[in-house]
Amino acid sequence: MSHLQKKWAKARISSAMAGEANMALDEADEDRAFQFHHALTQTPTPPDDDSASSSSMSSTGTVIPSPSRALFARPQGFAGGRSLDPIPWTTYFERELFLPSVATTATRISEDGTTAITTTTTTTHHVYLTSPTAGGKGPLFVMHHGAGSSGLSFAVLSAEIRKRLPGAGILSPDARGHGSTTTNTTITTTTLTDSSSTFPPPPSTVTTTTAAASTHPPATAPDDEVPDLRLDTLATDLQRAVELTQAAMKWGELPPAILVGHSLGGAVVTELARRNGSGGVGTNLLGYAVLDVVEGSAMDALQSMQTYLSTRPQGFASLRDGIDWHVRSRTVRNSVSARTSVPALLVDKTPVAAAAAAAAATAAAEEEVAGQSGRSRDAGSDSGDGDGDGDGDGEVMMDALAAAAAAKHRKKPWRWRTNLAATQPFWEDWFVGLSKKFLEGRGGKLLLLAGTDRLDTELTIGQMQGKYALQVFPEAGHFIHEDLPEKTAMALVDFYRRNDRSTLVLPPKVSDLLAQGKRV
Repeated sequence: MSHLQKKWAKARISSAMAGEANMALDEADEDRAFQFHHALTQTPTPPDDDSASSSSMSSTGTVIPSPSRALFARPQGFAGGRSLDPIPWTTYFERELFLPSVATTATRISEDGTTAITTTTTTTHHVYLTSPTAGGKGPLFVMHHGAGSSGLSFAVLSAEIRKRLPGAGILSPDARGHGSTTTNTTITTTTLTDSSSTFPPPPSTVTTTTAAASTHPPATAPDDEVPDLRLDTLATDLQRAVELTQAAMKWGELPPAILVGHSLGGAVVTELARRNGSGGVGTNLLGYAVLDVVEGSAMDALQSMQTYLSTRPQGFASLRDGIDWHVRSRTVRNSVSARTSVPALLVDKTPVAAAAAAAAATAAAEEEVAGQSGRSRDAGSDSGDGDGDGDGDGEVMMDALAAAAAAKHRKKPWRWRTNLAATQPFWEDWFVGLSKKFLEGRGGKLLLLAGTDRLDTELTIGQMQGKYALQVFPEAGHFIHEDLPEKTAMALVDFYRRNDRSTLVLPPKVSDLLAQGKRV
């Protein structure tokens, strides 16, 4: 073959190879484009951190995601294998205390005037505690959570505070109807033999019947049984929790205190701060911080609260599922805090839920069977037949429906510990007048918000007048202290240091100077 023929053949071969390469490249591009579209429109798979693309196409300036990466889809699991396992409270707190409170008694007369009904209530307060350093130099941060939450919502925040202020103490109680705080109620009825006798009647003229004391912690109480959640009651509970903790820990004097309340807790600490009576925090109060609640936005939010509650899952198959929902719904945006706080919000109600579901299913089946029986009798009277098989079929139907309902509830036994929907009668009492009380309370004031749009007119004017300190965290959700525990801790520690009276250096008194022979 001549040199010219060889050159011609080589050119033909090179042209054919280039065409095949371009065709292969076009097919690869089409395949990647299809995979990218499929990733955007189909249910994504969990991300695979090890599946980095090795394609040379990335060098052209266009990064094409691998098929396993769905950039615009909601993640189906925690990247990097992060755990959903609950974190115990012992990770963040030194101890927990169960503090029996003094019984409270209320008496009322029945409408017919013949019976006196006395209700005695004893609350056992459950608190999480990390003690301040010995000597009482460290401050005590007294927390109060929001409605439906628990003292563990401040767990991660407490650790961040201790990092920045090692001598600080943290007291985080569960409110009544929440967490592990329980209430014992004893009802005594007194029959008055003489309606004209004075009240209370003398012992010789009464017949007394005492109902058995019924302990109804939220874990076992019926959903429609709601404790007294009036704002005044909750503030008194917080005051008693502080006093009982001081007595249990044998503190001679209460350390300087900072009250911190989130949402409903903000209203509670504001109510306690404005009280002028002795006891509780008293003169040791340095200031109080309110987290993401103001009167205006709170009252507006109440209008849609029932709608929001109806969209929440009624139960979860496990604690892990409950934690997962809180993180995915961005209710709590910090997975570590969710793993700590969410377990206290749920309780395994398998027997209660199954029994209630079975009873409801049985009642529905009885109505259905009654209707069918009526139709069967009508048909039997027309045809002259009636062998009585309808009753047997009805019993089978009721048993089947009850079993199915119980099985359905057993699949999601972890239910909400606090029935928030049933607390609706107290909602307005919590927040009416909050802005005014916040501005009028004793001590320093700090307001932490997730957005400036939450400020109402009264607080806006107060902020312009310098009546309180304001910090906004727009990247946080409603649970600021859980979403951003580091930034919240920094704000609270700085707030304490600005209001710490022990750092004040006062000038000497004139009388002391004169006694020393100095001229004034």
